[in-house]
Amino acid sequence: MIRVLVADDQALVRGSFRLLVDTAPDLLAVGEAATGQEAAQLAASEKPDIVLMDIRMPGLDGIEATRLITADPACTGVSVLILTTFDLDEYVFAALHAGASGFLLKDTRPADLLTAIRVLAAGDALLAPGITRRLIEEFTRRPEPGRHPATTLSETTDRERDVLTLIGLGLSNTEIAEHLHVSLSTAKTHVGRLLQKLSARDRAQLVIAAYETGLVRPTSAGTPHLSDRGVAMPGPPSPGTGSGR
Repeated sequence: MIRVLVADDQALVRGSFRLLVDTAPDLLAVGEAATGQEAAQLAASEKPDIVLMDIRMPGLDGIEATRLITADPACTGVSVLILTTFDLDEYVFAALHAGASGFLLKDTRPADLLTAIRVLAAGDALLAPGITRRLIEEFTRRPEPGRHPATTLSETTDRERDVLTLIGLGLSNTEIAEHLHVSLSTAKTHVGRLLQKLSARDRAQLVIAAYETGLVRPTSAGTPHLSDRGVAMPGPPSPGTGSGR
């Protein structure tokens, strides 16, 4: 059973999401939070698999709540799915840096929201080819003055950098294995080592790292391309979400 915590400052929205979750035979709503502080406290006490997190809440907002949850040893294994009204929201990018595993628009179809919950619960990240990558491209195109990449690749191998590049382009583990002509287990091993070496919580943070370190760069047209590292450009990623670890 996948345990879900719903955090939103609007009672009607919370109730709607909770009802939707409880209609699924494999999902269970374990609580509701009206503020970010309540969300962080309930995440620590209830230990849900997924937190559906609104961004704009009174007091402690969804970003800070996400940061508290992902930094709390009591919340190991808890994934945060950000729900937002806008498809390009600076707060969402900050939430990804805070440790969120992905995000969806609030007007997402109910069936797609349930699918997203299952995807994150399986250890995957809700990334491509949807809004998350577009948002990352937007904000890496406009870096803050004096900002330096938070990630360095000094401890990674050439092959691991190849894998990180393909993760940044939104490829799943299966697609990475096919593109690099390696086994699926080998691709998963590389992803696992990247998570460890880059101190990344999940695949969403690996995507950010690929952009921050320049392995993948957005073009003026908004389509990502590879830096000059000799990795052939793959075709468009398949619809859906990235594969897990």
